Amino acid sequence: MATTARHGRGLFRDGGLLLGRVAGVPVLLSVSWWIGAVLIVLLYTPLVSRLVPEIDLWTSAFVAAVFTVLLAASVLLHELGHCVTALRLGLPVQRVRLYLLGGLTEITRTPPRPRQEGLIAGAGPAVSLALAALFGLCWLLVTPGGVVWLLVAQTCVANLAVGVFNLLPGLPLDGGRMLRAATWATTGKRTSGTTAGVIGAAAVAVALIVWALSGMINDAQDQWLRLGVCVLMAWFVVAGAGAEHAAEQRTRWPDDLELSELIRPVLQLPAESPVADALLAAAGRGVVLVRADGIAVGLLDQHAAERLATRAPHEPAERAAEPVGPETIVLDTDPADSVLERVQTVLAWQFLVVDAEGRPSGVLRREDVRRALSGGDRD
Repeated sequence: MATTARHGRGLFRDGGLLLGRVAGVPVLLSVSWWIGAVLIVLLYTPLVSRLVPEIDLWTSAFVAAVFTVLLAASVLLHELGHCVTALRLGLPVQRVRLYLLGGLTEITRTPPRPRQEGLIAGAGPAVSLALAALFGLCWLLVTPGGVVWLLVAQTCVANLAVGVFNLLPGLPLDGGRMLRAATWATTGKRTSGTTAGVIGAAAVAVALIVWALSGMINDAQDQWLRLGVCVLMAWFVVAGAGAEHAAEQRTRWPDDLELSELIRPVLQLPAESPVADALLAAAGRGVVLVRADGIAVGLLDQHAAERLATRAPHEPAERAAEPVGPETIVLDTDPADSVLERVQTVLAWQFLVVDAEGRPSGVLRREDVRRALSGGDRD
């Protein structure tokens, strides 16, 4: 039982079943996916029975289940298109998740340039359309009328639908992200791109509702299914666009504030320096503590150093060092919005700013950023 429990904790994490890892990125199957899978099987089984009348109900249900798995695999490949592209562009990916309405690739940093956002967004639909073309070719080669033909045909149509729907120009769809990237590249402002994506989302939602109502007016055979799907998709688009807009506002850097104004000068000191002397030498600057072998121990944590100096002023300053990791290093060429997002999401008191050669050029403190954004001055 103990072994099973440990194994379970390894398989179930972050609210989902761990399917595996791709390039070190965990792929999770959310609980909501199972709900969607059951609904697809229930809705698809009668269709299979009508299209392939020679098989019984249980076989039809099995075929529906196989289609559900093929659809999940297609969505996974769509998301892996985003994931692999992001990784190739140097952006970290926390996880890939499959859920009720599709999939989600959780990229932990906002793309710093519009080209990167456009490439990442376009990779998913490109994979889906490529799969649609592949299954479409197989569709032409398979003898019509059988179970295999039906699965190939429906998988082709499903991938085509996923690819086309995601290309619609509204956030949070991939097409909306591509629209944001294009607007961002044209105007030089990511916020303008987000605004365009939100407007596009409203247009997409209206179009979905109009299409659903047209089915009701014309008494279409699938009017109720169409209505349910369209309302659900419209809600998804509107809610997602609202979340994107809210996130943009939280990470928006004021136009009249230069990031360089908040970067403090940096000073390098031996890690074995007495903590009291390090505090005195700092004088409001950032301090990188370096050992005799040239390895940086970290940044001097002013608050920890003050506490240590009160008790033992001659203790080595490295005892009050805050480690420096990839997440706490900022390039001096990074866009201000990207830096702001880093400060808001990474639990660190200060960030080391480096130049293109990796040399320390300053320190950015969280409190300075917060004070500046709230309208105050830096100490």
